[in-house]
Amino acid sequence: MMINKNEVEIIAQSMLDKKAQDVISLDLRGIGTAISDHFVICNADSAPQVVAIADNVEEMMEKECGRSVVRQQGRENAFWIILDYTDIVVHIFKTDQRMFYRLEDLWADAPKTTYND
Repeated sequence: MMINKNEVEIIAQSMLDKKAQDVISLDLRGIGTAISDHFVICNADSAPQVVAIADNVEEMMEKECGRSVVRQQGRENAFWIILDYTDIVVHIFKTDQRMFYRLEDLWADAPKTTYND
C-alpha cells in the first residue's frame, strides 16, 4: 500500500492538538525487518492525556482519511497505547515509559521527522 505522507502528518497534528510532547515519526520503509512503514511516537505526563491523544488520533484518522484502527493495545492502563493501522503504528507513551523503552533508539537508523505546534 502506498503510504500517504499526509496520514502521518494528520496523526502528528492530532497528537499536537491534545498537547502531546516530543512528537516524531520514523520512516521504517528502508529497514527490512520493520513490521510497519512508519511509527509515529509521542508522550504525555498523565494517563488521561494519553487516552485523550489516542482518542483524537482515532477520530481524526476516521474523519480525514476514512481509516479505522486495525488493532490496539494498552488502553486499560494507559502507560503505552499502541494504535495499529498496519502501515502506520502509533505509539502514545506516558513520559516515564517512553524514557524507559526508548523506542527511537531501537530504530535509530530510520529517518526521523520532528513535529511542533
